[in-house]
Amino acid sequence: MYKKFLPVFLLVVLATTLASAGLNPFAKKKSKKDNNPIAGIDSKQPDKVLFDRAMEALKKNRYDVARVTLQTLINTYPDSEYVARAKLAIGDAWYKEGGSTGLAQAEIEYKDFITFFPNMPEAAEAQLKVANIHYKQMEKPDRDYTHAKRAEDEYKQLVQQFPDSQLVPQAKQKLREVQEVLAEREYRIGRFYYLRESYIAGIARLKTLTDTYPLYSKSETALYMLGDSYEHEIDITRASKRLPENAKGKVLQEFADNAAQAYSRIVTRYPTSPEAEQAKKRLVAMHQPVPTPTKEAIAQYKAEEAGRKQMGMKGRVMLNMHKKPDMTAAAKSGDPTMEEPPQTSAPELVKKTDATIVAALTGKPVPKDGDKTDKPATSSSSSDGDNNVSVSTGSTATPDKNETAPSSEPKSEAAPGSDTAVPAPAQVNDAAPDAAQSSSSDKTKTATADEKKKEDDSSTDKNESTSKKKKKGLFRKMIPF
Repeated sequence: MYKKFLPVFLLVVLATTLASAGLNPFAKKKSKKDNNPIAGIDSKQPDKVLFDRAMEALKKNRYDVARVTLQTLINTYPDSEYVARAKLAIGDAWYKEGGSTGLAQAEIEYKDFITFFPNMPEAAEAQLKVANIHYKQMEKPDRDYTHAKRAEDEYKQLVQQFPDSQLVPQAKQKLREVQEVLAEREYRIGRFYYLRESYIAGIARLKTLTDTYPLYSKSETALYMLGDSYEHEIDITRASKRLPENAKGKVLQEFADNAAQAYSRIVTRYPTSPEAEQAKKRLVAMHQPVPTPTKEAIAQYKAEEAGRKQMGMKGRVMLNMHKKPDMTAAAKSGDPTMEEPPQTSAPELVKKTDATIVAALTGKPVPKDGDKTDKPATSSSSSDGDNNVSVSTGSTATPDKNETAPSSEPKSEAAPGSDTAVPAPAQVNDAAPDAAQSSSSDKTKTATADEKKKEDDSSTDKNESTSKKKKKGLFRKMIPF
């Protein structure tokens, strides 16, 4: 039986020795075009071997081994065709490892990949993963919104830098969800000011929200609060007794136009919402024209509302257990905002209202945004009862030429019936006036010093007595008997 397997065993031994010596008789002859000496069916390229080892380690969650192997491949074979994939795989190893440190390192690796290989198809994938890093770390709207803002910027960069990529629809949907969280934050702040009747601050937040995030699930409610805030400002302006009547008219007209614009936008942009009917009633009450929505606007709003979902009771309970925000109400259709409009601030609104009042009083046109108004450094304007503006500068009054300046020297008495002043009669103590004055001043100093000491001693005695009383009171509280 051993005699049958002996020739086979010898052939195997011979083949292995020839293969180790580079003389494999079973290998195919290489063509002249093949310049790689180790290329063949039974041999592999060393860079490919390193890459495969790293991928196997990555599958087994051995992230350190995978990164070291990939870095060895990049350093040893810089001209290999696997360098780009190895660079991307290093980022994947950090990304899968997770944690704040791992995600930060993964973002660095992905950014380096995009910098060195911007034209590769994997560059869009790397940009998407950078955005997803911040998407995973987003918190609720009432918490820190740094990662939400970073995720918004990264998704926008993907859509703008790689418009032909297949990942653009996925990035747009993620962008809608991120903007839902950012809009919810602005809505809560604006509603806070609105309920506490700080209407200027509420107008600034609500206007920024409605201008920046029209796909927000509560945009129609925010617009209605915005219009109602302008109407409350109208009532406050009418009840003001400090403003003249001609200045009130300009301010009231401006607030009324802004309120009508907010209500009209609800009717045209969100036509089938419950707030649209209320907005129509407000426009009729303000004697403003009611716009008619188009069919396209109605179809767009219905499509947006059809894609929204509501979180159930179980989901709301589980939402309190972690820090992730609720994004179920985000729209599934529509183009997200790519370029943010300028934000509205409360100080700018106040300045604009003040400019309108000054223009109404002085008859000058209202300065546009960006215009600089030259104001004197020490000027204060005041209005009298006839609505005339008077500007009073802070300069000191100059004395009249005919008026004599007051003298600090003592005046001598004048004799009756004469214009010349008569000197005062000499006194007994005129011989040494300085000594008398110095002695009197020393006496007064010592007297005042003695009085101060007495006052300090009395105050310390009082403090000690009060402290003793407090200590006694404390002991009485501590010891009831």
